Amino acid sequence: MTLDERDGPRDECGVFGIYAPERDVSRLAYFSLYALQHRGQESAGIAAVDLGGHIMTQRDLGLVSQVFDEQSLRALAGDLAVGHVRYSTTGSNAWENSQPVWRSDRHEIALAHNGNLTNAVELHAELRGRGVAFSSTSDSEIIAALIATHAADRVEDAIADVIPRLRGAFSTVVLTKEKVIAFRDPSGLRPLVLGQLDDRYCVASESCGFDIINAKLLRDVLPGEMVCLGERGIETRRVVVGSREAFCVFEHIYFARPDSRMGGQVLQVSRGKMGENLWREAPVEADLVIAVPDSGNAAARGLARASGLPQDDGFVKNRYVARTFIQPGQELRKHGLRLKFNPLPEVVAGKRLVVVDDSIVRGNTTRQIVEMLRVAGAAEVHMRISAPPIKHPCYYGIDMSTREEMIAHGRTVEEVAKELGCDSLHYLSIEGVYDAIGGSAETHCDACFTGHYPLADGDSANGKFALELPLARA
Repeated sequence: MTLDERDGPRDECGVFGIYAPERDVSRLAYFSLYALQHRGQESAGIAAVDLGGHIMTQRDLGLVSQVFDEQSLRALAGDLAVGHVRYSTTGSNAWENSQPVWRSDRHEIALAHNGNLTNAVELHAELRGRGVAFSSTSDSEIIAALIATHAADRVEDAIADVIPRLRGAFSTVVLTKEKVIAFRDPSGLRPLVLGQLDDRYCVASESCGFDIINAKLLRDVLPGEMVCLGERGIETRRVVVGSREAFCVFEHIYFARPDSRMGGQVLQVSRGKMGENLWREAPVEADLVIAVPDSGNAAARGLARASGLPQDDGFVKNRYVARTFIQPGQELRKHGLRLKFNPLPEVVAGKRLVVVDDSIVRGNTTRQIVEMLRVAGAAEVHMRISAPPIKHPCYYGIDMSTREEMIAHGRTVEEVAKELGCDSLHYLSIEGVYDAIGGSAETHCDACFTGHYPLADGDSANGKFALELPLARA
């Protein structure tokens, strides 16, 4: 049993890859993963290789700073590397499911994957039927096995043949003895960007992974594109053209770091505009704007700008709290959120508050936040959320609750406000989101809000632990 710090959607994974024979590639991978840590906190790993040598991999449960030290990074010396930080979306949080996945079948590769395959069970059964063995229950090893066992002489040809067989979301980096190969699903559901470090190249889930190593953001890896990084620089190939682009709109709202660039904008700016749009859609008589830190910070600043209301810190946040595996005990359990947030009565007492956050899923955390503010003396609590109501689960690499657990499922906004105990509640409209990011529904996936899944099999995908039973039978 874990005491989660918030009940919002869980981050998925972060990936990184680099070809730079003159550089300390494992150290660069370490720092890039450090910048991508927000995308997954369950496990971390790096695989590296000297040109033509054998791939070395280190991976373990824990944060990047817990898994690696100076000694382990020196042991991972090489000319090219890939790295991964994980939050599990298929397969449990076990060491066997940490990445990069290493396989040495017909080809020796290490693979790091962000996303979720919707046809994982079918592919797993097919490979098992061919006698292919698995050591994990993650869909990432399915991709690795399809590539590593492929009959093609070149890994890039194997990948080009495998990509059309995969369904769902997959932003993936593969390490071979000579190259780093990155590829993205035909709808571009999860992010993947290409960067340049002097005359060498790298890939990462977000541009913040480049900033920390002084690499330059070049462009997105295109949906359905395969990019090879090697001695000849960049070689690209559009393997599959999807029926439509469907980039996850929640990356703009919450998942990606605010200093990352997506769609040509720094997300801090986009999220500020979401706050401005929130105020335009639902002004209210109030005295003070406060954010639920840190997720609501940018939108709260935007709302304060648009409203002319003062903004202050209504909570002090303990930034040293990660997920804890220590049971708090019955007496402390109901106060568990105070591990993370402590309200400031001197700031909020007697005030009509506009409280800004980025999302509500189950509502447990928001309910406790409202209650804490009431106890601290707030006169009114008006919740403003910089995303539409989340009513549908994600099958493309984000761990959300089931429909039945979602507080907005089957309830009106007024009913949700009553459940939360707040005086008023307004969710930003989907139109307000797209206005803020300068995008449209035609090029994004907003299924968690609308229920319109961009892939044909999107609403019938496999569960998180779908591969656990087949492995147990092996």
